[in-house]
Amino acid sequence: MKEHIVLFIFLACYSVVYAQETANFPPPQTPLEVTVIKATSSIKIDGILDETDWENAPITDDFFRIEPNQGGANKYKTEVRFLYDDKNLYVGAFCKDSVGLKGIRVQDLRRDFLFGENDIIAIQLDAQNTKQYAVSFQTTPYGNQRDAQIFNDNNTDNDWNALWFVKTTRTEDGYYAEFAIPFKSLRYDKPEDGKPVEWGLTMFRLARREYEQTVFPAIPQAYSPYRMTYAAKLTGLEVPEPSANIRIEPYSLYQFDESKSGDAVTASDNQLKVGGDVKWAINPNAVLDLTINTDFAQADVDRAVNNLERFNIFFPERRQFFLENSGIWAGASDFAVVPFFSRRIGLQGGFNAEPAPLDVGARFTDKDENRTLAGLYVHQRETDNSAAANFGIFRYAQNYGKENNVGVMLTHRLDESFSELGLDRANNTTLTVDGLIRPKNELTLEYLGSGSYDEATNIKGIAGKVFAGYQANNFYAGWLTNFVSRDYLSGTGFVFQNDVIQHNPGGYYIWRPEKIKWIRRWDPGVFVDFYHDFENPENFQQASINIFPIFTWFKDNSFVQASLTPTWQNINFDFSPLGLAIAQGNYRYTRYLLSYNTDQSKKLSASMKYRFGNFYDGSLNTVEAGLRYAPIPHIALSGSYEHNTLKNIGILDADLETDLYTASLRLALNPKVQLSTFYQYNSFDEQGRWNVRYSWEYMPLSFIYLVFNDTQTDAFDPIQRNTQFISKITFLKQF
Repeated sequence: MKEHIVLFIFLACYSVVYAQETANFPPPQTPLEVTVIKATSSIKIDGILDETDWENAPITDDFFRIEPNQGGANKYKTEVRFLYDDKNLYVGAFCKDSVGLKGIRVQDLRRDFLFGENDIIAIQLDAQNTKQYAVSFQTTPYGNQRDAQIFNDNNTDNDWNALWFVKTTRTEDGYYAEFAIPFKSLRYDKPEDGKPVEWGLTMFRLARREYEQTVFPAIPQAYSPYRMTYAAKLTGLEVPEPSANIRIEPYSLYQFDESKSGDAVTASDNQLKVGGDVKWAINPNAVLDLTINTDFAQADVDRAVNNLERFNIFFPERRQFFLENSGIWAGASDFAVVPFFSRRIGLQGGFNAEPAPLDVGARFTDKDENRTLAGLYVHQRETDNSAAANFGIFRYAQNYGKENNVGVMLTHRLDESFSELGLDRANNTTLTVDGLIRPKNELTLEYLGSGSYDEATNIKGIAGKVFAGYQANNFYAGWLTNFVSRDYLSGTGFVFQNDVIQHNPGGYYIWRPEKIKWIRRWDPGVFVDFYHDFENPENFQQASINIFPIFTWFKDNSFVQASLTPTWQNINFDFSPLGLAIAQGNYRYTRYLLSYNTDQSKKLSASMKYRFGNFYDGSLNTVEAGLRYAPIPHIALSGSYEHNTLKNIGILDADLETDLYTASLRLALNPKVQLSTFYQYNSFDEQGRWNVRYSWEYMPLSFIYLVFNDTQTDAFDPIQRNTQFISKITFLKQF
């Protein structure tokens, strides 16, 4: 019966929105061309564009507006020029603004800054003309860098770091940005005699003050500027023949660790480590990465979360070696069924366990316009608590049609024998088939099926997903189904739960009122979540209907939401969120949400969420509040607070209150020299955590790090305390 209700709601929602006019337009039959000319003299990257070559370079300025409304005159004009020489592609941009310096919106000077809250000028290149893959180079008026890999306008890897250069200058008429992108940092096909070199090109600018986003060439607002089927052609290039391209990045590290119980030191250790990474671009398509004695001391720490749901929490990967090219793996864009999840590597057991050293790793990627071939191997060292482990991944994906692909992936984990616990060698293997089909621009279909075999338990299982989404300019409708059998076990992956099938249909209408100037976008809609057992589909687990009649962005990109979520639960297992035992049985309750945040690009911004209503057999009220103050981009101070009040919950009719405090400070001398501090206290487990990190990029992608970590149990009268200090220096050289 419940399945019929879900289907009816989805079909009703879809039939209403499908009838609307989409206002989309197809890619041009003949792409626009942008000419790049060769520089006759040296180009100095200073953000000024005063060389004669820049004056002679053709100007591209016919950007197309997609925000706040599609089409019409641009308020913020943009001019872009292109040059090249034997080593670099140069991009010079002038982003006009009538109020000049007063109009700039930049929140901080970090690398890989947040999209949507800063002024941005960006260039996307598809140097292999795949129309499915691109790299993006982005900067702000202050010159901080953001680079990314984009896969099918469906998955974006914002943690990919390339070697490139940019300088900016700010004036009373706008700002200039001058890019130098080395050819060695790009992957392109070998030039053919007599054939012109043509690369796919898109550009975009976000003028954040009024949230005007413009793109070149024209792309419908339903899609991102990364939709490379709409790309123009960058012509006139004479690129050097790809040569042996080697990038080495050695490091040296000193680390001190100390553990205390009360005032007594229970463990102390200090060590000096050396290691590094090597990247060898064997040819334009093939890249080999090697890592030796890998260390991730400078990686961001995870934030504490109080989990009140029955599902596992997905914590994203933060380590650079695993982040680059992560979009090629099956399930890379997913957070529910991920056959290969790199956080399983380098940990002693579970996701939140202590780190385990990595001795050696290798990754091979061979990618062109037709297919992708990739492999990964990592050896994890034995520790006092875990056996040594070997991780191997093989991936092949074939492109076909305009934007379609199909792939297969094999993962294997071999845990070596571990005499201290009497464990023998154990093998775990998964085989996955997946694909993406885009029969038309608005419609995206995805599928994934994965089977696992675990030698230790001698069990086999399956998992996967099916997705269909239709994205037009003024509506979205989609259906997602995830499934995981009871016995699916991936020693290299992540699943949100075993023995479950999830159906998630829904959609929303997009209204952009032209006559109500203070509203930029209003997206009312409905999504349904329905879960039942995989092994016994008639056994209902959980369902909810998320109804959000108010989901509105204002002209300055401030946001308000009001929603209600009727929920049905069948608890037929031992379940104790935050230690509160819930009696087995059926529950029905409704949760409500009110949410608001101010313009996050301003010097002072705030956010608030209030969730309230019943919760199982009691009630749960949650208040979240955040405040951010950034008087200048060099200083950013933020704090947040979460308070949970649970009443009359569970078997013991218990009450519980929890508080989660978070504060951070970021200081930057410039985009290369930064100090960031982070503190979090969770009253539930009475744990406080400090993370302080200083970084100096003394040469491009070469860093000095100083890191301090401190974790205390019962922070105000420490019972257990773990302290860590790390100093690390890396050096990058590209040949």
